[in-house]
Amino acid sequence: MPRISTLIMFKAAFFDIDGTLVSFNTHCVPESAIRAIDKLKARGVKCFISSGRHLSKIDNLGDLEFDGYVTVNGGINYFQGQIVDTNPIDKDDVRRLLDTLYPDGRTSQPITPFATAFVMLDDLKMNFVDSAAEAIFQQLNFKRPDLTDLRQYADSDVFQMISFFDADAEPRVMAGLPHCQSQRWSPIFTDVVPRGQSKPRGMKKLCEIIGASPEEVIAFGDGGNDTEMLRFAGVGVAMGNAVDSVKACADLVCPSVDDDGIEWAVDKILGLK
Repeated sequence: MPRISTLIMFKAAFFDIDGTLVSFNTHCVPESAIRAIDKLKARGVKCFISSGRHLSKIDNLGDLEFDGYVTVNGGINYFQGQIVDTNPIDKDDVRRLLDTLYPDGRTSQPITPFATAFVMLDDLKMNFVDSAAEAIFQQLNFKRPDLTDLRQYADSDVFQMISFFDADAEPRVMAGLPHCQSQRWSPIFTDVVPRGQSKPRGMKKLCEIIGASPEEVIAFGDGGNDTEMLRFAGVGVAMGNAVDSVKACADLVCPSVDDDGIEWAVDKILGLK
């Protein structure tokens, strides 16, 4: 593990939400994490969210305020309340997925239609909810998107497709979406996004705005879609509840969110302990 220098003047900190800032058990940000963010802000560090969630679904952070948001895994990015960057999915890929979701009576459909949510600029819509989707929504304390026929959005800007197929089906599904990639952080579902998109794409944009280099960035994460974010940052921190592949990408592994890991890591990075 690299030695973390306390001499670096960090300018930005990026936080994943689910399993990082917010406990899967309590669905809340612990007081220790709030204290940690206050310590960063007191030293002039800009604090950002970096999440797979849509901004409208970031509703579990209490009264915490952030300088900006990387949302839908870098697809829609905000600074001081304004959209500064977007990256929609190729519309041909959207239509190809719709062909899978709505086979129109074809008897030789190679892939069984699966639950999917389309993430658009202002809203999320979903075709149907199955038991797997319901279980995830309960785990994340996530309000289910409205159900509708997604074919009406074939010509709309879609920034992420949250699709409930497992890893075994992934190669077949993704083969039909040549301009997209899967960012899986759950065995139950994956985030389908434009090829080349990741949280660092949005992070780079926000860092450009505030004049921060990657070396001046701290990032906290726990999921598979956080690995590139941890590699991008000068100091990448994996939560104790992260899987081993995420921990392997980190400069520092801290205790879990439920064990005050955010504050532990911030104190260590800032040289407070």
